[in-house]
Order: sequence, then structure tokens, then C-alpha cells
Amino acid sequence: MSVLEWPHHLLTLDDWADLPENPKVRIEVVEGVPSVSPRPMWFHLRSVTRLAFLLDEQLCPEMSAGAEAELLLCESPLTIRVPDVVVTSAEVAESNPARIAAADAELVIEVLSPGTKHVDLGAKLFEYADAGIEHYWIVDLDPPVSMIAYRLIDGDYENFGEYSGTVELEVAGAPVKLDLSALVDPRAQR
Repeated sequence: MSVLEWPHHLLTLDDWADLPENPKVRIEVVEGVPSVSPRPMWFHLRSVTRLAFLLDEQLCPEMSAGAEAELLLCESPLTIRVPDVVVTSAEVAESNPARIAAADAELVIEVLSPGTKHVDLGAKLFEYADAGIEHYWIVDLDPPVSMIAYRLIDGDYENFGEYSGTVELEVAGAPVKLDLSALVDPRAQR
């Protein structure tokens, strides 16, 4: 096992950009300090990819959904998260940025996994709200697959519903319909 090397000070955006990629772990940075979690397993990755694709197909042409993009929440002290799915404008997505600014994120989605569950349900709920991201959805792949939808109201997230089965919501003015069970069993939509 090798040890992740980083400068022995709070990371800056330049330090972050210079860190080597590590395929064995997922790295984020919280208030200048690297935060390491296990890489997601296959079912999680497949569900995230499918979710991003299904959203992207239903969004209006001015919006785009993508998986595992870096999300810059704060530059000083540096906080960068890597949500499972981010919805941003097509203009931002087409510029092919190294990371997406929180101000450009319309929706972030986290899919719970054993290595990130407590952070997704706790710290990220507050970080995404503080960054002003209007929508935050949390998907739980444990049977029955479910989702909690939060919306930013007066600086705090309010629970806008807990769902399982088929969900119909609006993202950036576009209606989207998701069969949550199809995230773990793609044959469910055939």
C-alpha cells in the first residue's frame, strides 16, 4: 500500500490540479484537506452512469447531466467535491471545464455507498446548501431503490419528497421521469 503524497499545508487550487490521479481511491478536498474514500464498486458505477444518461436524455437542450465531475464549492479554503451526477448548463458542459463552479450547478446527485453514506447524508447536505445549489438528490440503491429530493429554500434544503418506483420531477424547467428500480436492474425498463 502506498501513501498519498501532498503538500503539508492546506491545498490550493494549483496544488489540487497538480495531484496525480489515483485509480484506487476517490479524492476530494474539504477546506484544504484531502478526503479519501474507496472507489465505488461496479453496481454503484453502473447506476451512476445510467442515471446521468437518463437525465441528460430528458433535459432541455440548454442543460446537460454528467457523472463524476469535479465541483468547486469554495476556492479558499479549497473545497472540491465529486458528486455522482451534476446537472449544469450545456454552455458550461460544452466548454469542457476541469471542474464545475457551484454557481453553475443546477442539481447534484449522490448515490449512497458504504464508503460515503455518512458524508452524503451529512456534510454534503450543508456544503451544497452553503454553495447555493438549488437541488440535491440522494439515491439509495438498497432495496427498494429510493430517492430523497431536496430543494434550497432560504439558504437551507427542504425535503421535497421521498420516492421509490417511478419518479416524476422537474429539473431546470424540464420534466424528468426516472424509474429508480431501473438504476440497479436495467432490464426493468425493457
